[in-house]
Amino acid sequence: MAVAVVLLGLAGCSDSKPAPATAPPATTAHPSPSPSPTPPPAPRGLPRGGRVLFPKYQLVAYVGLPGSPALGPLDKDLDAKAAKLETLSRAYAAGRTPQPVLELIAVVARGSRGKDGLYRGRLDDAKIEQYLAVARKHKMLLLLDIQPGRAKILPEVKRLERWLKEPDVGLAFDPEWAVGPTQVPGRVFGHTTGRELDSIAAYLSGLVTAHHLPEKAFVFHQLSTRIVSDEAALKAHPGVVTIKSVDGIGTREDKLKTWAKLTTNLPPAVHAGFKLFYTEDTRHGPLMTPTQVLSLKPRPELVVYE
Repeated sequence: MAVAVVLLGLAGCSDSKPAPATAPPATTAHPSPSPSPTPPPAPRGLPRGGRVLFPKYQLVAYVGLPGSPALGPLDKDLDAKAAKLETLSRAYAAGRTPQPVLELIAVVARGSRGKDGLYRGRLDDAKIEQYLAVARKHKMLLLLDIQPGRAKILPEVKRLERWLKEPDVGLAFDPEWAVGPTQVPGRVFGHTTGRELDSIAAYLSGLVTAHHLPEKAFVFHQLSTRIVSDEAALKAHPGVVTIKSVDGIGTREDKLKTWAKLTTNLPPAVHAGFKLFYTEDTRHGPLMTPTQVLSLKPRPELVVYE
């Protein structure tokens, strides 16, 4: 995924080495003094009924960050964007019930150290609650996306536990931006392991069990084989639906090649997802249509638009 520091055309957009990063606007890293909006009451199950995601539902997501239109549609005008996403999700139904998803970048990789030297900024609580309120108003899922920079991923996940305990909130992880202690996001590819992904899924499974939640979506984004090693270590966990979002950018032919590389040996515990970029993809030709996306094998059970 692209980063809120406007690292456009970098590692999130191709399989080539990313360029240096620049610092994000201060508003993404500092708490807002405004009071938090109160979301509507949480549903008891999934937003549109039941407690099991697949095969009933087809997930279709918009991604974004407040005030950063280059990072996807969810920068502002959330009710209008939700209406557009609702219409788009129906084009992907193909025998399933459409389930729109708002994927909010809650932790964003930075090109500068920040006060703690971890090269990441955190979205303030009030903004997360604002997006959750919109998701509930439109009976959508909310995914909280993490680009951890130099921070350890599991502590960043656990910091969001107050939302992850909700029945309609899932998690997304962008390991492309998970760098080592001497590395800078945007200058190198980040990396994770199947074991690390498994630890996240296990933690989420514990929340599902402890709070009697419906199935929870756990998405990890990947654009290259080098982003995730030993993927076979990622196992199934009760109550967690793990989805790999294939994020390659380029011509349709290039995207299909990336898809084939990253889904041919998909672990049994992992579902397939596919990402489309409104700007970057269309530099190489027309955006793939829902019919073309649904023709992929295996079927992408999550389709993300940035």
